[in-house]
Amino acid sequence: MANNTNRREFLKNTGKAGLAAALALPVLDTLATGCNQAPTVKTGAATPYEQQPLPYAYNALEPAIDAATMEIHYTKHAATYAKNLAEAITAEKVDKNSTSLETLLSGISKYSAKMRNNAGGHYNHELFWQALKTPVEGAKPAGKLLAAIEKDFNSFDAFKTQFGDAAKNRFGSGWAWLIVGNDKKLAIVSTPNQDNPLMDIAEAKGFPVLGLDVWEHAYYLKYQNKRPDYIAAWWNAINWDFVQKRAAGIIG
Repeated sequence: MANNTNRREFLKNTGKAGLAAALALPVLDTLATGCNQAPTVKTGAATPYEQQPLPYAYNALEPAIDAATMEIHYTKHAATYAKNLAEAITAEKVDKNSTSLETLLSGISKYSAKMRNNAGGHYNHELFWQALKTPVEGAKPAGKLLAAIEKDFNSFDAFKTQFGDAAKNRFGSGWAWLIVGNDKKLAIVSTPNQDNPLMDIAEAKGFPVLGLDVWEHAYYLKYQNKRPDYIAAWWNAINWDFVQKRAAGIIG
């Protein structure tokens, strides 16, 4: 309860400027010309290397995601990724002032397994938190993002089915992603463990605008082995405004 109160006070005291900083959106600098290369991201809008405060209380996502899962997920799993990333940054002499997290991920093959796992884990979770909000039954995107989804997947329902399949069929632990490719079209991919589509080792590369954590620690307390039930509930908790802003200007 104290953690939740402190977080609410943080948001209240920092106001809109603080919230905007916490939810800073990466923006595309240029689209890479290679067909299997991720778009680059402006360093000035990069994801912070440090774990950011949650923009809501642990229980804000109920019933889709329960408070206990959120607290453990944020304070234990995600916090550990941030801690281990800081250690790897020091050990491998990465200059955070000149190298954005996105740039580091784009060349992750040059670094250790510890860097890969924890840089990916930290980036993935920072995106995951921001793309969630208080659940609304039947929530869906609007405007240009919805139009792009309907264009690239034929319909929103078809998109949900394809994304859900990618999440359900990811063997073991990993993520499902909605990405923007170099052709400015939307695509659905999945990655193992804490990999993501920005990494140079990813099978399918692109700029992630939405990601779903399908590690068991993200849902097991409430859903046990019923990953499809977790995915179905997650659709109601997506912050489509955030996703639309993230995709703005880069979707065709």
